[in-house]
Amino acid sequence: MKNWAANLTYSSARTERPRTLAELAGIVAGEPRVRALGSRHSFSDVADTTGVHVQLDLLDDGRPALEVDAATGVASVRAGLRYGDVVAGLHAQGRALTAMASLPHISVAGAVATGTHGSGDGTRSLAGDVVGLELVTASGETLTLRSGDADFPGAVVALGALGVVTRVELATVPTFDVRQDVFTGLSWEALAENLDAVMGSAYSVSVFTSWFEPDVRMVWCKSRVDDGVGAAPALLTELGAAPATGPMHPLPDVAAVACTEQGGVPGPWFERLPHFRLDFTPSLGEELQSEYLLPRAAGPDAVRAVRALGDRLGPLLLTSEIRTVAGDDLWLSTAPGDSLALHFTWKQDWPAVRDALPELEAALLPLGARPHWGKLFTVPVTDLPGLYPRFDDFAALADRLDPTGTFRGGYVSELLER
Repeated sequence: MKNWAANLTYSSARTERPRTLAELAGIVAGEPRVRALGSRHSFSDVADTTGVHVQLDLLDDGRPALEVDAATGVASVRAGLRYGDVVAGLHAQGRALTAMASLPHISVAGAVATGTHGSGDGTRSLAGDVVGLELVTASGETLTLRSGDADFPGAVVALGALGVVTRVELATVPTFDVRQDVFTGLSWEALAENLDAVMGSAYSVSVFTSWFEPDVRMVWCKSRVDDGVGAAPALLTELGAAPATGPMHPLPDVAAVACTEQGGVPGPWFERLPHFRLDFTPSLGEELQSEYLLPRAAGPDAVRAVRALGDRLGPLLLTSEIRTVAGDDLWLSTAPGDSLALHFTWKQDWPAVRDALPELEAALLPLGARPHWGKLFTVPVTDLPGLYPRFDDFAALADRLDPTGTFRGGYVSELLER
């Protein structure tokens, strides 16, 4: 079995799809090695195991797949569901998530466990909206953790190392509409001099580039529509950019049919915040991805550093995206404070990408960069714990909840057994 991009073949002996909590608990308690596997969108082996993979897409825990507490607005969802399977139901009950990733195709538990995020100065990663978790531990018992519990900040972005998460509780807000406007022709000079203003010009902003072209390729602005029709950010035109003449795809020369609606047409949050529509296969598939998150204050220096590597990186790239993420207090979060995220979608040539990554990391790590857990990087595993002040606390929590190492495998084993 392979991951979504087919760059990784999993090492598991078999895959189980339990239908009940009792069945899942029996698998976990009866196998020496078990790992949960979500939508298989990680490009690294962070979810791998030599034992048994469990997928929760068929799991029925005896409760509705989606429950919203009318008093608090907290939504309880089955962890194996994809975000795209959850959001329409939330909207129908008048609730919304503050952020979505570029793909609605990813599973809730998998995205949370790896710190996956969208973009927006005021929005945290998808894990940042988690207020509760239920997981099956190595003993086969169910453990519930909620915000305020001592272990909770270590259990959210946990790389699947603590147990199999079966249900996630998410904070929600009242539903809202969004319009999406795309701009082209923004110069590098204008972006460099106005980086914070550009990234804060709308509720969610993504800058797409190849780093070596004379202009930024595109700026995607997703603006909340709270009063009337709303308006596209005026800043972009003031800086010399122009509205796109038609729908655009993040990858050059690819039709935008799979992308969410652009052109300033208002629509529900869940139909605009992702870049791609649930009913289409996103992107190309034949690609690799890396991402690094840096303190927001280091953003201008980071952009200049990567721009200086443009001639080296450009030929290997399909596209690259600049995003922002608000900080949280989760122990393994890649955004412990307000952050700038630099995302790289590579051509599927791992030897060439692997050779280039150390140069990129040499430029970014001194600025405080943390690599995304589910993507590709070459930072030595022995160096990763030093980037996380609470890593030793996380390792102790993993030892306590999983003393026999049931949930270790792939990169998680390397990380905890270094």
